[in-house]
Amino acid sequence: MADSQSNNAWKFMVMVFVELICAVDVVSAQIRYSVPEEMEQGAVIGNIAEDLGLNLATLSGRKGRLVADYTKRYLEVNLENGLLLANERIDRDKLCGPITTCVLSFQIVFENSPEMYRGEVEIVDINDNSPSFPESVVLLRMAESMAPGSSFPLESALDPDVGKNAVSVYNISPNEHFCLKVKFVDDGTKIVQLLLEKPLDRERQSSFQLMLTATDGGSPSRSGTARILITVLDSNDNAPTFAREIYKVSLIENSPRGTLVVSVHATDLDEGSNAEVRDTCGKGTAVSMAEFNLHI
Repeated sequence: MADSQSNNAWKFMVMVFVELICAVDVVSAQIRYSVPEEMEQGAVIGNIAEDLGLNLATLSGRKGRLVADYTKRYLEVNLENGLLLANERIDRDKLCGPITTCVLSFQIVFENSPEMYRGEVEIVDINDNSPSFPESVVLLRMAESMAPGSSFPLESALDPDVGKNAVSVYNISPNEHFCLKVKFVDDGTKIVQLLLEKPLDRERQSSFQLMLTATDGGSPSRSGTARILITVLDSNDNAPTFAREIYKVSLIENSPRGTLVVSVHATDLDEGSNAEVRDTCGKGTAVSMAEFNLHI
């Protein structure tokens, strides 16, 4: 019984081996082309007959045809001259997205024949897209008390192109307070952050307008921009101040009640509730406090 099972196993292995050999024999040759994306409809990719060593009479007489597993007919073969043609304009970015190597596989088969030729057309990316940001204007609000070294995340630029034609460099317009920090992630994406280098002072500069630029690595390169509008929020970092440190006033001793003695004015460089000034009289003798009133 064991010998019978062993023989059956060997027969199965032999059958599989023979089938694999036959399958290999069916594929007579393979060919690969490389063309840029966006070729015009009808553009010549290559000469199938010449490159595979096929006779034109054989190609047309045996009713050779191109088959592929993609839904659109991107490729076609002219049986009269053996040329492989682009059946429509091919947009690599739509066809393969972020995949670096974009390949269209096909087979040349013949009617009533197991003979088959395999082929591939690599669609090479061209730098036909400029980087763009999700938002053309980025609004940021920062407290002036923010410490140098603080960072603010920014959205990365988008570019359908791949490889060297993808986004390569980020830059920001020259300024004294901010710079860019770019981190590289394992999957190749870049995380962009706005880094505060110098302390903010709202009283000196309450807002900033910066230009963020993303540039790809193509030749010639393409770029896209976004404006960064920064509003500096007030911190209560200023004390109210009077126009003078000391006010000296002379008053006639028989001045009637209600006489204006002196007018003082205090200001605060902060804004909003931080700039509201409340005046109070300092402590004096009981007599002096009884003689004078503060009017606000």
